[in-house]
Amino acid sequence: MFSVILTVLLQATAGTSFAHGAAAVAASFAAIGAAYGIGRIGASAMEAIARQPEASGDIRSNMIVSAALIEGVSFFAVITCALVLFV
Repeated sequence: MFSVILTVLLQATAGTSFAHGAAAVAASFAAIGAAYGIGRIGASAMEAIARQPEASGDIRSNMIVSAALIEGVSFFAVITCALVLFV
């Protein structure tokens, strides 16, 4: 998966400066890192709910807030990299 994303991004920036290639790689790292982080949050939340079912509402709401914050940060990272690529 990672090599496919990296290959597509590097082909899109072929023949351009080093900064464009680095921005493409950084965008892919931001997306992959966010996906990994949200996956870890989901797994930890499911374990916590399995251990304490009565706290599932609090755990679920904290999980959603954390996932939204991670997604927001990764969105800004990808947009910053896109600005480097296209501007």
